[in-house]
Amino acid sequence: MAKCDLCGKGVVFGHNVSHSNRKTNRTWKPNIRRVKAIVNGSAKTVYVCSRCLRSGKIERA
Repeated sequence: MAKCDLCGKGVVFGHNVSHSNRKTNRTWKPNIRRVKAIVNGSAKTVYVCSRCLRSGKIERA
């Protein structure tokens, strides 16, 4: 579910790298917020990343 409804930003995969250079899997999740926003003239609950909220890409209800 960690996906922005506006920009589509989602989970990114990579490695934890220890001092001895051992690698284990890890994930980076976007900062998703559940907000009430105006979508097509009506208030709707959407899941939006904090960057889209901060840049004003969506109008909050």
